[in-house]
Amino acid sequence: MTSTTFITDQKGNKISAILPIKAYKQLLEELEELADIKAYDAAKKKKQVFVDAATAFKQIDAKRKKNV
Repeated sequence: MTSTTFITDQKGNKISAILPIKAYKQLLEELEELADIKAYDAAKKKKQVFVDAATAFKQIDAKRKKNV
């Protein structure tokens, strides 16, 4: 179990928290995973168009030449 310390204002309302670095890193990992899941879900909702590899490489090359 992690020991979190809370900082309070004069009225006793919790305004900040201090937590162990291990708990902080775990929290960041979980937030990053959640962001990945949300991005995946959003991508799945979009209409997807599939092309063969040769066509894809031609499109990529065309975009590179255009942006140079």
